[in-house]
Amino acid sequence: MIPAPPRFGTVVTAMVTPFDEEEQLDLGAAVSLAKGLQATGTEGIVLGGTTGEGSTLTDDEKLDLFRAVSEAVTIPVLAGSTSNDTAHSVALTAAASKLGVAGILATGPYYNRPSQRGIAAHFAAVAAATDLPVVAYDIPIRTGRRILPETYLEMTAASPNLLAIKDASGDLIAAAESIAKFAGRLDWYSGDDSLTLAFAALGAVGVISVAAHWAAPEFSQLFDGVRSGNLDAARHANARLFESYRFQGSDLNPNPLPAKAMARHLGYAVGQCRLPMGAADTSLDAEAAAVYERLVASRG
Repeated sequence: MIPAPPRFGTVVTAMVTPFDEEEQLDLGAAVSLAKGLQATGTEGIVLGGTTGEGSTLTDDEKLDLFRAVSEAVTIPVLAGSTSNDTAHSVALTAAASKLGVAGILATGPYYNRPSQRGIAAHFAAVAAATDLPVVAYDIPIRTGRRILPETYLEMTAASPNLLAIKDASGDLIAAAESIAKFAGRLDWYSGDDSLTLAFAALGAVGVISVAAHWAAPEFSQLFDGVRSGNLDAARHANARLFESYRFQGSDLNPNPLPAKAMARHLGYAVGQCRLPMGAADTSLDAEAAAVYERLVASRG
């Protein structure tokens, strides 16, 4: 039996947020970028996440962005409507849920470093604020806390609409155990582009990706290869992504600086990043062009 496709798609792009020259939200550019992503193989979009500079967007900007993009594309749109403040996350999630988005991306509460019980209660409160599917995002490098496997049990018991996980923990052993334990209950997504092949082999349904801004076809080929049992094809697709993995984030140019540089190279008016990221050095745009041209050449 061929499994049903994931509800949010296999290749989901964590989209950058376009700003104009005055660093104001550019909704027209956001719509253009979202449509372009859909046309080049993206099957779902996340808005207002880490790559989308969600921490620098006002609530009104986020809601305007969610509405404009969800109205412009026919693929699922996930709203990044949470923060480290549970009450604020609940209110913004409830508002976002009325704007036509397909689901909510709920990031683990950062900075506060709560207990596992606090983490579970935070997600339960967010999930209770919406009837939409919720994707829980575990990214301990930014939040300071892992979501432990036993916490997922508590979360799923409390929240029937918690239906997927974006896993950027880097812990493949725990991921393997959780993917097996929650098979049929939770869709598991790789949240780290460079580990996508490993996650796919473990049973993840897709990737929520930065590099999919420019490399959606490679991620599609990677998953197609794993699902069909053609591991050579999957490894080949992954090998073509090595340079993109290195490019998309570094200490000198952290995400989303490289993704915005690549979007500019592709002709999208996304502008620069707001502080504290700030503007990228012009050399990054040249690097983006070189990375992209070599990727295209590798497609044959």
